[in-house]
Formats: sequence, C-alpha cells, structure tokens
Amino acid sequence: MSTTGVRTVDWIVTDLDGTLVGRDLKIVEASLAALRRFAAAGGTVVIATGRGEEAALPYYRTLGLTTPAILYNGARVVDLSTGAVLHRRCLSVVVWAKLTSLFGELPEGVWPVAFSGGRAHVRATSPTLAEYARRDGIGLTEIGSWGELPFDDIIKVMLICDRPELMDPAERTVSEAIPGATLVRSEDTYLEVLPTGATKGTALRELAAARGVALAEIAAIGDNPNDLDMIQAAGLGAAVGDGAESVRAAADLVVGACADGAVADLVARVLP
Repeated sequence: MSTTGVRTVDWIVTDLDGTLVGRDLKIVEASLAALRRFAAAGGTVVIATGRGEEAALPYYRTLGLTTPAILYNGARVVDLSTGAVLHRRCLSVVVWAKLTSLFGELPEGVWPVAFSGGRAHVRATSPTLAEYARRDGIGLTEIGSWGELPFDDIIKVMLICDRPELMDPAERTVSEAIPGATLVRSEDTYLEVLPTGATKGTALRELAAARGVALAEIAAIGDNPNDLDMIQAAGLGAAVGDGAESVRAAADLVVGACADGAVADLVARVLP
C-alpha cells in the first residue's frame, strides 16, 4: 500500500461483470465508493468490458464517467457520453463467411449471437439466450438469415452455451475451421470470436498511447481469461480473488472477491 498520501497510478481500468459488478448485476457499493474517491483525487477511471454500448451505458452513467470505454472485449473504444467511436475493429469478411457456414456444425445447445450496428442479432430464441439478454440488459434482434447483416461490419460473434461442458467442443469446432481466430472465454458459458488483434490489452495500449499515459501509471483489474492481457499490459495488474485461476496466477496482485469489494481493495493499494 502507498504511504505517500498521493495516488500511485493515474488510471484504474476495470472489468465489469465479476469484477466491479456482482451477481445481482449492480456495482458493488464498496467498489463504487472507492472509485469515486479515486476520481475525486484526480485519477481516471476506465471501464473495459465484453459488453457493447447498450449494456455498458447504465454502469458508465452510475460511475459518472466521461472517459472512453473499452467495449466488445477491445473491438471498440467508444466515448459513451457522445457515442463517438475512437477505435474500431471488425471481423474480416472471410472469417464472417466461414463462421456463418460453420454455425450449423456447432454442438446442439450452442447459440450464435452476432453484433453489428450496435445490436445483437440471433437466428433463434432459447431460454439460454433470454437469460443472456436479461443479464446484459440488451435486446436480441431475430433475423431470418445471417446474410441480412452487413458482411463488413460484424463487431464480434458470441457463442452462448447451454452448459459449460459445451465450451471445449465449440472452441474446437471454430479453431479447427478458422485457424488463428481470436477466441476468448468471458464467462464459463460465453465463447467470443473477435476481430484479429482485438483484445482488452490491445485497446488499452492504443488508448493509453493516444492519451499520452504510460502503461506503468495504469492499474487494471479483471476476473476472467479475456482480462489476461489487459492486466499484463498495465503497470499493476490485479486479479479478483474469486476469479479464474489463470488470471490469479498471472496477476501482480490478488485482491478480494467481487462481492467483497475487489475494486475497492485495488483502490486501497494505490490511494491510501
């Protein structure tokens, strides 16, 4: 813990679900108060999430942010106060074409969701998809054909699985058909196919460079494998205590559980 009486980092970059946001889908009160204290001391708070604009905006507003947000696991950096897109990546036309032909080969119980134009698109509905939409606070737009979507503006594809044991076969199916595809696990039933180079860590490096902030002056915190390169990129990388083992093993610091104020613990390390 700092003993200087001042901030030891300029930015705190935080994941949302499972890090700042608890199972009740609300920001953990202790962590909210701590981030407000950090901001009041002149620090900058940035959210980095797999969520899109619609799903991230309520948390952004609760935090009172005006900073850019890292969305879609790094495929977009967006100023949510204005809607301006600062950095943008899309799936290549070739990858999207291969994915659409692959969807019929996915194991039963794996449901594709394609993001384009700020909306989440599906070909069918299911209780699993309904729960995913409820949890993220988004609407799902049902379409008749994947061909209805603009082939050059697919932000990412999520494969929502009925059960965790479907994740391995789903990942194998995609990786064998599309070598080099960027795949990340953001939850134990969420597999994401992202544009080449789109990660939270890449987006953080680009954003920090654009703002003239050294990575050494940034602390980042997360709980799942999609947060790994972000916490490794930051000068201080923190893992949530009840997060994935791989993240805890890679972090500089392991803090408390999400519900116990994981982000508040990080703030206490960088702002006495």
